[in-house]
Amino acid sequence: MQQTPVTIHAIRLKPGQDLQQEIDSLVAREHITAGWIMTCVGSLTQTNLRYANQPNGSSLQGHFEIVSLTGTVSINGSHLHMSISDSTGTTIGGHLLPGNIIYTTAEIVIGQSHQHIFTREKDGTTPWEELQIQKQ
Repeated sequence: MQQTPVTIHAIRLKPGQDLQQEIDSLVAREHITAGWIMTCVGSLTQTNLRYANQPNGSSLQGHFEIVSLTGTVSINGSHLHMSISDSTGTTIGGHLLPGNIIYTTAEIVIGQSHQHIFTREKDGTTPWEELQIQKQ
């Protein structure tokens, strides 16, 4: 059987679920080795983002719209950024951490490549583990 180069996974999260934990669970359950966020819309009652060049996350309570979620996912490590807006339209964004709790819903579509493997390793270009892309 010939495998298609891309598989699409779609999930809907419900109130009280943790955005990052549920994405990580899907990635593990589906054994995704090279994936990316195609789209995400929804809302949160609690956020936890690490802003640019900051060592720790910042949490907010309230009602927020998910304006965007983007990044790569893999059983070997994921890297996701999210932007949210409040009731006045003020928008902030940063690195997604655990603790982003769904208010009404989150509708997420993830693409999966069967031709690649994503890993995260220190490669000397930065002090962090960065994306490494391999062909299968």
